[in-house]
Amino acid sequence: MPTGSNLKIRGSVYYVRLKVPLELKHLMGTVELSRSLETKDRRTANVRKLSVLSEWHQKFDELRRRRDITEADFANATWEHYADELRTDELARTLPDLANATRHLGSREHHLRALREHLGRGETALIEWAAEGFIEKHKLLTVRGSARYRELCFRLMRAQIEVLMRAGERDLGNYAGVPADPVVTRPAATAEVAKPGERLMDLFERYVKENPKRIKDAALMQARRDIGTFIELVGADFPVTQLDKKAAREWKALLMEYPVKAAETGIFKGMGIKEIVAANGMAKAPKPVISPKTVNRYIAAFSAYCNWLVAHDYLTANPFLDMYLSVDKTKTNVRPFTDEERKVLFASPLFHGCKSDAKWHEVGGHKIRDHRYWLPHVMMYSGARPGEIAQLLVADVRQMHGVWVMHFTDEGDEEKSLKTKGSFRVVPVHSKLIEMGFIEHVERQRAAGERRVFPEAERNARGHIANKFEKKFGTYLIKLGLKEGRGLTLYSFRHGFSDAMRTAGFMDEEFGFLMGHSKFSMTARYGAMPQGTLQKRVDLIEAAEYGTDTAL
Repeated sequence: MPTGSNLKIRGSVYYVRLKVPLELKHLMGTVELSRSLETKDRRTANVRKLSVLSEWHQKFDELRRRRDITEADFANATWEHYADELRTDELARTLPDLANATRHLGSREHHLRALREHLGRGETALIEWAAEGFIEKHKLLTVRGSARYRELCFRLMRAQIEVLMRAGERDLGNYAGVPADPVVTRPAATAEVAKPGERLMDLFERYVKENPKRIKDAALMQARRDIGTFIELVGADFPVTQLDKKAAREWKALLMEYPVKAAETGIFKGMGIKEIVAANGMAKAPKPVISPKTVNRYIAAFSAYCNWLVAHDYLTANPFLDMYLSVDKTKTNVRPFTDEERKVLFASPLFHGCKSDAKWHEVGGHKIRDHRYWLPHVMMYSGARPGEIAQLLVADVRQMHGVWVMHFTDEGDEEKSLKTKGSFRVVPVHSKLIEMGFIEHVERQRAAGERRVFPEAERNARGHIANKFEKKFGTYLIKLGLKEGRGLTLYSFRHGFSDAMRTAGFMDEEFGFLMGHSKFSMTARYGAMPQGTLQKRVDLIEAAEYGTDTAL
């Protein structure tokens, strides 16, 4: 576990904190966990936090072992409740004082009337005890108050109504009654159920533990979420041996209609992928669906897992072979800033003076000089991705042969990651950034004992360190009147760097490696190179010039 980035100080006391994974936020009821370590000493805090983090990760693992409720669960819950309640009634009638049971006739009629009234009004309070018991017994992921939870309650209420009706018939000596409500039916024999240890997600955990391709933890977490949408479709007990082209094809078809950010949208809370697609299709203003590129990401995660299943003889063939969608790689919605747009942006409150740390779109005397100020500038003069810059350690910014450089690497912190192996690289710090005070900013962090250049930048639930700022920056551009639609984003600075290099007369192949578009090398990983090679990079990076001033 990381040994520094999980700590924060309130007053003078250290606290440990941990982001709750996105797929567990609705279960934990919060986006971040925090606990006092009851110490003012950083070293003591780093020791004490380990047991707390271990406890929290165990809790996450326990919740992940739970599964979403399925149609089969609804049917089983309804029948089990009906049968169990009737058995309880039958046992009560074997008591010596049968008259005592009969005296409750009035209360039974009152209960029956109340259940019907609550069912008609859509209230669930009278039956939630049964729903909670079933959810806990079967370790389900159904959230109280969600659409799936309410559906379970409604079915159990209908079963309880049938129970009370049977009890009334028994009072008159009639034991031949059967449910009239069609949902209260003994479940028919279901499809094949996986043997213990052969469920898809059980085997996925083995795959994660083995991790043959040494996939990053963040990517495995994303794969778990992606494959989880397939489990929502087929049920947790779906046997691995039944995973075939038909199942893959049906899942892919739903993904092509799956709305963007469905997991973060309140109206879809508690729904499975099939319900989400249906609900979005019926909405007056449906959300846009995920792109073919995102569909392919889902398929790629599942396909990698299936390769492992094939290698271990759980499957005879990978059902996702040749299932990818075609993607137009030349199409992009992002464009660079024009000179006039950059002029407006860098004259705005974020870069010159805003009202407060929270109200950085309003003019004021407050100066912001954290990652929000520096990410746009460093992207502009390096072409680096925002996440690569936001995760820089102070040790990654150093002098080499008398030249200040940034070493983009995943070394030094377990939370750091890069998009590809080709993203490992050494990039000289542009003289404009030095003039603006970037090196002074780094040195201040170093003197303060900070490990990171931008300690204020926080990862979101999916582990992306720049994502929060990216979203807020887009909103900021709208407030400035610069953005309409999807043309301008934080990535516009990266596109602008490419244009600046082309304007300087360089071909993409000549400067692409500065942006992380190159083959992996050990030199790039360890950040060492001859002086002559470094000077050529300095000459390249200094070629990036713009027609408007930055926020000096």
